[in-house]
Amino acid sequence: MQSKSRSTTPYPWLKPAVFVGSLTPVAVLLLRAVRVELGANPISQALNQLGLVALIFLVVALTCTPLKMLFGWTWPLRLRQMLGLFGFAYATLHVSTYVGIDQFFDWQAITADILKRPFIFVGFAAFVLLIPLAVTSTAAWIKRLGYARWKQLHRLAYVASLLGVLHFTWRMKKDVSEPLTYAFILGILLLIRVAAAVYERRTVVLENLRST
Repeated sequence: MQSKSRSTTPYPWLKPAVFVGSLTPVAVLLLRAVRVELGANPISQALNQLGLVALIFLVVALTCTPLKMLFGWTWPLRLRQMLGLFGFAYATLHVSTYVGIDQFFDWQAITADILKRPFIFVGFAAFVLLIPLAVTSTAAWIKRLGYARWKQLHRLAYVASLLGVLHFTWRMKKDVSEPLTYAFILGILLLIRVAAAVYERRTVVLENLRST
């Protein structure tokens, strides 16, 4: 019985380890804030750190399916939901810090910022796209929407991530090497997904021709 349990649920430590590790960035940020180690502009530093961590989680979540496609690994798929939700959680902290701490809930100033500053508009758009993805991330929603429609909806994760990269790029202004790295990774992931879709469609067409 023990060997069967190990074979059906390999790496039982994986999810708890990833969960704890995912909390580390916010714990470190809070510790630095308490120690007054966030520099001359702590709000800006916190915004930058939370936004970067959110983008990293979203990109890592998007690598799970390509890893299965390329190497046949199934264990990343068990982490995809958790990684995506942590990405949304850090994005929420990022937006909340801007709205509550940086702008003190001044909705008029926030609206003006969104309309006048392109990088804030793009970042806000990315966050809005993440909301339905987080809400519908459960198995119950997959059943409710149907897998095909759910899959189509969750392709917005690529759009949100690309908008996040654009937000990051415009935020940096000068040295854009880091956001371009994430753009390159997203481009590779998109190419893998497109190539897999083309291969799958070609296979279906060939099978239909053979059957006729």
